[in-house]
Amino acid sequence: MNFIVKSSFCSLVFLMVGHCFAQEPDYAKLTAETIMENFNPRPSPDAKLTQWNYTQGVMWTGLDQLWMATGNGNYFNFVKNAIDNYIDDNGNIKTYQLKDDKLDDVLNGRNLLTLYKVTQKEKYLKAAKVLRSQLAQQPRNKEGGFWHKRIYTNQMWLDGLYMAEPFYAAYAKIFNEEKDFDDIAHQFLLVNKYMRDAKTGLLYHGWDDTKKEKWADKSTGLSKNFWARAMGWYGMALVDVLDDFPLDHPERKQLIKVLSQFAAAIKNVQDPQSGLWWDVLNYPNRKGNYLEASASAMFVYTLAKAVRKGYIKAPYITVAKKGYSGILSHFVHLDKDGKLRLSGTVSVSGLGGSPNHYRDGSYAYYMREKVVDNDPKGLGAFLQATNEMNLLSSLAEGKAKTVLLDSYFNNEVITDKAGLKHAYHYKWEEEDNNGYSFFGAAFKRFGFNIATSYAAPSKRVLKDAAVYIIVDADIPTENPDPEYMTEQYAHTILDWVKKGGVLLIMNNDSGNADIKHLNILTQMLGFTFKEDSYNKVKGREFKMGGIDISADNPIFKSVSKVYIKELSTIQINNNSVEKVLTKNGQNIAVVAPIGKGTVFAVGDPWFYNEYTNGLKLPASFQNYGAMQDLIKWLTLQTKTIK
Repeated sequence: MNFIVKSSFCSLVFLMVGHCFAQEPDYAKLTAETIMENFNPRPSPDAKLTQWNYTQGVMWTGLDQLWMATGNGNYFNFVKNAIDNYIDDNGNIKTYQLKDDKLDDVLNGRNLLTLYKVTQKEKYLKAAKVLRSQLAQQPRNKEGGFWHKRIYTNQMWLDGLYMAEPFYAAYAKIFNEEKDFDDIAHQFLLVNKYMRDAKTGLLYHGWDDTKKEKWADKSTGLSKNFWARAMGWYGMALVDVLDDFPLDHPERKQLIKVLSQFAAAIKNVQDPQSGLWWDVLNYPNRKGNYLEASASAMFVYTLAKAVRKGYIKAPYITVAKKGYSGILSHFVHLDKDGKLRLSGTVSVSGLGGSPNHYRDGSYAYYMREKVVDNDPKGLGAFLQATNEMNLLSSLAEGKAKTVLLDSYFNNEVITDKAGLKHAYHYKWEEEDNNGYSFFGAAFKRFGFNIATSYAAPSKRVLKDAAVYIIVDADIPTENPDPEYMTEQYAHTILDWVKKGGVLLIMNNDSGNADIKHLNILTQMLGFTFKEDSYNKVKGREFKMGGIDISADNPIFKSVSKVYIKELSTIQINNNSVEKVLTKNGQNIAVVAPIGKGTVFAVGDPWFYNEYTNGLKLPASFQNYGAMQDLIKWLTLQTKTIK
């Protein structure tokens, strides 16, 4: 027997045979399972490879998000394995045709960039460059707007903004192509200028600036209707592009204004009963019109993320919540085996095309397109919406306080495979094994802001920080001009902690980090790092690096075993310092109350990506959970610094 997951007085729980279960289903996990079961581009070696297309990218991006939110490497590996079906060592993309100039084909470049940043394999970068070369040659209308495809002469579709601009922005950020942001902003502002209806704020599906297409109005060049999913693509594109858009770019404020206008328009056409959105937004309740799943999910995602990022006013989260509840009530179904099915997604809607099947953009046309179950666009959009909504439960905990990562004592520089120099080793933005991107993302999920300081600690540097992290202090073999801890710096940090600051010291073992000078500070805190290298591991004998955690641990409450190798142990010199982690009588991590503040110290960088991203360690090690436990504990320690 099938049953439907609904929202009721017991709030988003199973309803089955009249019984209400208090355990809310893990919709993200269930959606991911449906995707991975049904959308492997080559499920067997002899199967025909699915065409490289944008529907994959919507799902892959959702899986990448879920990987970051859970540390479950299965999601990353599914995306990687799927893409590896297409990409050879020279970066060629099977089934892709550069000459077709389809913006749809560019979307998956976002996932290629993620794979490159995580694995550092050049084939992904080469493939991304192929897609970037398409944007360089993409035909444009007389206003400079991208044609949707080469065969769609002079046509801009709202869909195209999502297909091209998030990848365009991510690429520009990675490779410092600052002028590209002018073009990215231009694409959005051009659409907003010509395709936005002044009365409703809604945007038309398409625009032909020559006004020659049959579907185009002869005076405006616009299509006839406001198709919901087209606006959904546009909203997602805008809120995602802002992730990479420079804070000081002159058009950033204008893009945020456009997003705010978009949010207001979407709010106004939300169905008041269901919380959902109609397939054709300007004809609610018209005969034949229907509430549509993929667009509703896209609007929920856009609004929830825009609120989280502070782009639009907080009350819009009520609109997102109502929309998400409507999706669960109307479109999400679980069968007797617990498998998720998403109904209510229109398979496709477009404009123009072949004379025999011409899409004229009329209301009747939109109503002719099929509505299907488990459409990849719907599943991908719902997964992304769910990932975003899942953040709501923890966002308030960090209260927008700042976690400041030191890059003064740890300031190694590397030239990457793209020829760019940058600071590396335990950095927020670093997504390979050596980075702290998972650590940073976890802080943000708890509502913290993250920042990096390349300056020496001072009252000015520390004044806005709630948490200050010192990690892996440099030695000459890593940095020819290391900056060492001094008495002055130590006293500055000590005074800051006494006033309520939370200090997190994550050093390293002897031979890989400066211990001698760092101990100038730690001596003032009641402990010192030993100049040793404890818990060594041979090859992949991971069990050698295991550390058991008791059920009554005051910080790590949800885990029982973690992995930390080659660390410096800690000597306690003051009775106020408490042991948190130990192994065979050696102190691995300690906590020290200092005035109104707190110090947590461990002799290893510990929560770098290699040991939190789920791609290397056996599942028996719970480093990802330990990282979350530590951040939860830190939220309780943070106080206003006076």
